[in-house]
Amino acid sequence: MFEILKTRAPIRFMHYSKLASAFSAVLIVLCFATLFTKGLNWGLDFTGGTVVEVAFEQSVDLDKVRTSLEQAGLSNATVQNFGSSRDVLIRLTPQAGVDVQQQGEAVLAAMEQVQPNVVMKRLEFVGPAIGKELAEQGGLAILVALLCIMLYVGVRFEWRLASGAVISLAHDVIITLGVFSWSQIEVDLTIVAALLTVVGYSLNDTIVVFDRVRESFRRVREDTTAQVFNEAITDTLSRTLITSITTLVVVVALFWKGGALIHGFATALLLGIAFGTYSSIYIASAWAMMLGVKREHMLPPQIEKEGADQEPLV
Repeated sequence: MFEILKTRAPIRFMHYSKLASAFSAVLIVLCFATLFTKGLNWGLDFTGGTVVEVAFEQSVDLDKVRTSLEQAGLSNATVQNFGSSRDVLIRLTPQAGVDVQQQGEAVLAAMEQVQPNVVMKRLEFVGPAIGKELAEQGGLAILVALLCIMLYVGVRFEWRLASGAVISLAHDVIITLGVFSWSQIEVDLTIVAALLTVVGYSLNDTIVVFDRVRESFRRVREDTTAQVFNEAITDTLSRTLITSITTLVVVVALFWKGGALIHGFATALLLGIAFGTYSSIYIASAWAMMLGVKREHMLPPQIEKEGADQEPLV
């Protein structure tokens, strides 16, 4: 098996578990404070609004489009390319006393100031009621995913390890949402998809580590719990690094060249991969250690055979 990191002795990961736990606790508190004070910047998928897609004859500068919209009184508009540099997608927040058709005509008039021959290809409206339903369904999807994961890890692992896996998942989701709240990046349905992807990625990493932990507990008799975790994490570190690096290459490419349409999606994946790898090593393992997991908990239960307590026949 190819390894990018070879060590003669296990790396002492658990030596820094208390420091890592304190660092994560501070991050969680800051994220909750940000979520309660600033909240999330919900996109039009959740708040409702008007979506206008226009096509120009030539490539257009998005800054000129934004300036023209502001001069027309259409401020706080989200402007991004859609498919090509000639196609532009404009998202507008609802305005009192202005219907969708009027907003569309105002946008088209403003775009004619940028380039005369512009065509409106799409004009849609997402109502606040639909946006509220999407927000509820998105939150429900994340909750159901976490519940299914809890059931899965509860069946596969001893409950102390299972608790660590669930805590690490919640840790990754909360920190990702906290960063989005702090930076006020728009949260739309693509972010919900990214969060679900982060949950799956982090769980996969944790399961690999915990499988090796369980094997090490059953194989080793004299090592301490911290030593067993250090050996298991060190053994799987090459696999973790290879998986994380190859995934990051793709996500960084999406973040750098993917455009504004998937910028939030790529940002959520970057945060999820980074903190997912970190939490699999420290949060999940440290939590299991704090709950007092031992070798005896990993051993399969011994089934007493019928008649084993009777004296053998001579």
